Amino acid sequence: MFNMLDAAAEQMMVHKDFQAALDSCDRGLQSLASMDSEDNRCGELKAGFCILGIQALAELNQWQGVLSWVLQQYEHPEKIPAKIMQMCILLYSKVGESAVMQEAARVWLHSPSNSRVSGFGTVAELYLLHVLVPLGHTEEARELIVGEVGSGAFTEDQRQTALDVVVEKEQQNQEPPLSPGCSPNSEISAHTVSTKGAVIRKLEAMLSFLYRKLRVTGSGSFSLQRIFLAAVLLYMLFVQMDPALPSSFMWISKLLQMLKQMWSSMFAPYSHSLPQNKGL
Repeated sequence: MFNMLDAAAEQMMVHKDFQAALDSCDRGLQSLASMDSEDNRCGELKAGFCILGIQALAELNQWQGVLSWVLQQYEHPEKIPAKIMQMCILLYSKVGESAVMQEAARVWLHSPSNSRVSGFGTVAELYLLHVLVPLGHTEEARELIVGEVGSGAFTEDQRQTALDVVVEKEQQNQEPPLSPGCSPNSEISAHTVSTKGAVIRKLEAMLSFLYRKLRVTGSGSFSLQRIFLAAVLLYMLFVQMDPALPSSFMWISKLLQMLKQMWSSMFAPYSHSLPQNKGL
């Protein structure tokens, strides 16, 4: 029987053949059904097969059937070993289906035979933090903490900490949800949009200025290609790129050079005519 358990573990961990591992667990559990259930070794083997079977079902994305599969082996929730109950709570909590474990865990915790087993406190803690609190069942959580289950599962400090968690959850439930327009990121987004809008308006004003100067000079002293390229560089630098990045330095230098050339082309005639006018 131990060889069958080892084979199932090898199929699971080494070969990653989860279906074969699950089939081996089913065969092992069927063989154990005919053995003396009072034998401690039988209980350990059964728990081992169930633990591997739960992992195999999860890997096969058949987690919905985990609890029913475990109940097929133990018949009643209160007979499930603590380690397996802990695994089930964590599994269903991870997939966002904590409610599936609510009834089974409640029955397990209120069974007098389980209050003395190792792991009782861990099951109570997981049930509180991963089932009751996420589901918003704060009244039941409070009763669990101050009641018989909490007295047997937690120390006084742990009970106080658990009550603080429940109170915090109640306060969160009472707070009204934030409207989409008041989200923390809305101000940042609005600031980003307004900044880009201002940059675009400045860019449009600069292009309008260049266009007017082009009409004034009318001599074709500088090409439209340079204006277009300058506009593209301005857009890339101030709208799509961060001017503070080192990768932008080359483009800034190129843009500055082009603007100087365009400035000289536009205003050179005026600068040459000024001395002549003064001489007159």
